[in-house]
Amino acid sequence: MFTGIIETLGEVTKLEKEGGNLHITVTSMLSNSLKIDQSLAHNGVCLTVVSLEEDSYTVTAIEETLLKTNLGNLQVGDLINLERAMILGSRLDGHIVQGHIDQTGICTSVVERNGSWIVSFEYDATLGNPTIEKGSITIDGTSLTVVDSGKNTFSVAIIPYTYENTRFSSYTKGTIVNLEFDVIGKYVAKLMQQQ
Repeated sequence: MFTGIIETLGEVTKLEKEGGNLHITVTSMLSNSLKIDQSLAHNGVCLTVVSLEEDSYTVTAIEETLLKTNLGNLQVGDLINLERAMILGSRLDGHIVQGHIDQTGICTSVVERNGSWIVSFEYDATLGNPTIEKGSITIDGTSLTVVDSGKNTFSVAIIPYTYENTRFSSYTKGTIVNLEFDVIGKYVAKLMQQQ
């Protein structure tokens, strides 16, 4: 479980394909505090640390993960959002995030507004994942509040700290992002479909 509060950015330093899997090596200031078998969210995707070096670590994304997320698009040198799993008993500063990506979305616009940014996205609504105004959404692992919600679109407002300390500063029209919809909203939507 995660909170959607990004701890730091990591840099992809090596990508190695093995069958349908992708081994991703990341250099990060978190590397020295990690251990093998630890869960870590990468752009919101929960992955397990499989090996450690002095200032880097490696995780493996399987084919299923690569098909449903933006991790298959990674290039050496890319920056990714990182968050370690939450500690039971700590404050939940974001919202409950599972690290299980529901689908990808695409950035349709980034508009600067007097020191903040409105970032809009489009996604495939036929997959049944809802957004609601003032509800929670996780974009590349970042916990955010929906400001505007349409049938297959939504927008979020980004404060300067988030813009500068996450991948949001690199978003442009066409950027593919990982989306994890609010877990409570997903369960409610599923129950409504069954009635």
